[in-house]
Amino acid sequence: MARSKIAVLFGGCSEEHPVSVKSAQEIARNLDTEKYEPFYVGITKSGAWKLCDGPGPDWENGDCRPAVLSPDRGVRGLLVLERGRYETIGVDVVLPVLHGTLGEDGAIQGLLELSGIPYVGCDVPSSALCMDKSLAYVVAGSAGVATPNFRTVTGKEDDIDPDRLTYPVFVKPARSGSSFGVGKVSRKEELPNALDSARQYDTKVLIEEAVVGREIGCAVLGDEPDLVVGELDHIALSHGFFRIHQEDRPETGSENATAVVPADIPAPSRTRVQETAKAVYRALGCRGLARVDMFLTDDGEVVLNEVNTLPGMTSYSRYPRMMEAAGLPLAEVIDRLVSSALAAAGESR
Repeated sequence: MARSKIAVLFGGCSEEHPVSVKSAQEIARNLDTEKYEPFYVGITKSGAWKLCDGPGPDWENGDCRPAVLSPDRGVRGLLVLERGRYETIGVDVVLPVLHGTLGEDGAIQGLLELSGIPYVGCDVPSSALCMDKSLAYVVAGSAGVATPNFRTVTGKEDDIDPDRLTYPVFVKPARSGSSFGVGKVSRKEELPNALDSARQYDTKVLIEEAVVGREIGCAVLGDEPDLVVGELDHIALSHGFFRIHQEDRPETGSENATAVVPADIPAPSRTRVQETAKAVYRALGCRGLARVDMFLTDDGEVVLNEVNTLPGMTSYSRYPRMMEAAGLPLAEVIDRLVSSALAAAGESR
């Protein structure tokens, strides 16, 4: 049987470029090459697309060729510049391993929709919705899911009365990945600097209440009606707050946080968190995969924190660890994702 041709997109223009490269490295180690023929397309921080041998640490300086994904459905593949001429490489499915802006916000998904090539993960509307935390809160809240109280700030001239806020609050970019630009504000005097930091990543900023509770994550895989959830994880903090992917050497762990898998919570709470994660996944229209981050309060309430539609897949990332703890190693997760994308495309034709 011929192998399915899979284009793995990684890198990207966002601040999460380095994490994406490491995620792609782990994907490459676990991709079944007897079943799939991979084509690794790296996107530089400046936005140049290059077909390369693989997502190594120094991939840009290796044997790379300029390449673009054709938006023409008559081509359905990559256009690779070779000796002054474009060579066409047909692609059966695309696996985006892109995090943050232009990777999880619907931008790359829109290009893939134009191309007509099946792809792994959420579609354009659900990607954009999940990326904007304020919109995700509104939609999830309308589905009965508890969310933090929040307000949005869209311009420097917005009238913010710091005396009317109940501290502490978190200030965060509305549409940014990981913890970039997020700050905890304990006193009103700290608010201006926190807003300035968040605005470095987005013009739309959230000011939200600090929810007191454990930070719990749930990995969700698949499509309705067959959703699979991994083991939950619990972010154990020694001090401060969780700042994912902010460490200098994340492979060695965080200086203030440890992800405990499985989460040490009672069975009824475990079930409640998993059911809430699935409710969020459905309400926001997710497909393929997502990591739903929540808070579990002392009185058992589950409160949404955020949804990552293309979560990290590195050796130290939360999503693959939660799935592996549930008996699904990364190789099987990849196979399920790609097979599902191909099957869905076949059904729609």
